[in-house]
Amino acid sequence: MKFKKFHLALLSLLTGVILSLAWPDHGFPGLLFLGLVPMLLVEDYISRHPLKFIKFSVLFYSYPGFFVWNLLTTWWIVNSTLVGALLAIVLNALFMSIIFQLFHWSKKYLKYRLVSYMALMCYWIAFEYLHLNWDLNWPWLNLGNGFGAYYKWVQWYEFTGALGGTVWVLVGNILAFFLLDTLIIKNSKLKIKNLNGPTSSSTFSLPRYIATSLSLLIWLAAPIIFSYWIYNSYKEQPHPVNFVVVQPNIDPYSEQYSLPPPMVIGKIMDLAKTRLDSNTNFLVAPESAIQEDMWENHLDEFSSIRLLRQAIAPWPQLNMLVGASTHYQLAPGEQKERWARKFTDTDGYYNAYNAAIMLNSSDSLQLYHKSKLTPGVEILPSFKGFKWLENFAINLGGTVGSLGMDSVRKVYTTVKTVKAGPAICYESIFGEFFAQFVRNGAQVMIIITNDGWWGNTAGHRQHYDFAHLRAVETRRSIARSANTGISSFIDQRGDASQETAYWVPAVIKGTLNANDRITFYVEHGDYIARILTYLGGLLLITALVVFVQKKYRKIKL
Repeated sequence: MKFKKFHLALLSLLTGVILSLAWPDHGFPGLLFLGLVPMLLVEDYISRHPLKFIKFSVLFYSYPGFFVWNLLTTWWIVNSTLVGALLAIVLNALFMSIIFQLFHWSKKYLKYRLVSYMALMCYWIAFEYLHLNWDLNWPWLNLGNGFGAYYKWVQWYEFTGALGGTVWVLVGNILAFFLLDTLIIKNSKLKIKNLNGPTSSSTFSLPRYIATSLSLLIWLAAPIIFSYWIYNSYKEQPHPVNFVVVQPNIDPYSEQYSLPPPMVIGKIMDLAKTRLDSNTNFLVAPESAIQEDMWENHLDEFSSIRLLRQAIAPWPQLNMLVGASTHYQLAPGEQKERWARKFTDTDGYYNAYNAAIMLNSSDSLQLYHKSKLTPGVEILPSFKGFKWLENFAINLGGTVGSLGMDSVRKVYTTVKTVKAGPAICYESIFGEFFAQFVRNGAQVMIIITNDGWWGNTAGHRQHYDFAHLRAVETRRSIARSANTGISSFIDQRGDASQETAYWVPAVIKGTLNANDRITFYVEHGDYIARILTYLGGLLLITALVVFVQKKYRKIKL
């Protein structure tokens, strides 16, 4: 089949459109198994006709498709920051294109066709794993997240995590491409040659076509059938924990950082008191709810803490979790981390945090500091020489610049109930990170977030969909408190109840079951990524060795 160059550009754009139509919150994830096929056709055509194209053609032709996918699914970032939206969309599309270019280059030097496509899968998984673990993290479009609204398809995430879903999607696309490629060979009677010499596929083969078709059918259907079997057979063990979750609906742009803390606390408690009773174990309020300028060195002295203690005093068995912005003044000689900030008028240093505070009838306060920070808002690259970027941190109205982090996923001890793990906003996208709370003893999970920055767009709904995947991976019930939509209760199978509406003050009351069981994924984390990243490194080294050998032979000749 002959393509003109504008056909290749259209195929690239088709990939972007298909992947966008597959994505939450209203997409159909079955399209994920077809989304990369047009892009694979583009790469394959360039591979077969190298003299027609310049170097890095795969990067240039793949970029428009990945840009469209990023644009159509994450455009809503612009509601909070134009610069952040441009960086996220432009750079993430570039990273994806680089992965395809690297695959294309490796394909020239890896002897077997299947091995070269294995390299593509390994490189892509390594890219997603990097996005989960570096300062410029942006795993929002990791392919396994695409099943957030169809969590009943991926109940086996308790064994693999969301990266298992990425493998499922990539292999499905490769098999679908092989099937289409076989049909193209049949219809055009092409003789397809590998550039290194050996013929990869020369004629149409009916047995190969049937085998590929059956492989694709089994690959797509078997995980879904297995998942529904898990879903229907999974039974929660009774261990009731009673929650009241508040959604105060405070405008993050015009109110959150200007309303007096006593007014905010009053609004939270006025909502909560309508549902609190002597059996309530947890009261949950959202991320960044308390904006008094509080210092952790003497936190109990601040009026917000005193008001909260007074508010929950009538319920001595109650544990209250609330988000706040806090600071900590470093003592002279105390170790300074890279996020330490210098006072403008003294030689001292301090840390700023996005914190979750647990209060109850005990004298002590328990603090957890958000540790997966939003790039460009809460963290800037830590690479040497990049400290100057702090001056360009995006100001969303709160604390600007790199925040401090905790090195341990802390679990709260509570009064008369189970241990709970707090995940703050963006942290609920990171499967292995989220699982560490459970590994450290959390029997239920609490997510506090502020999704009001993006408006009533797909952004806050996608964020909510991803929480269902965390429940499945860890088999932990989740109480989710959003400043505004969507607050809810999510059980261990991922089913949600009492979902609140966007931009409506709300309070919900419900019971969730705690769980002590550790899933395979919680125990082993992103083992799939570690294995495939290692394998991808070996394949890349193999390709480099072959490349160097060929260059040496040319020079010798």
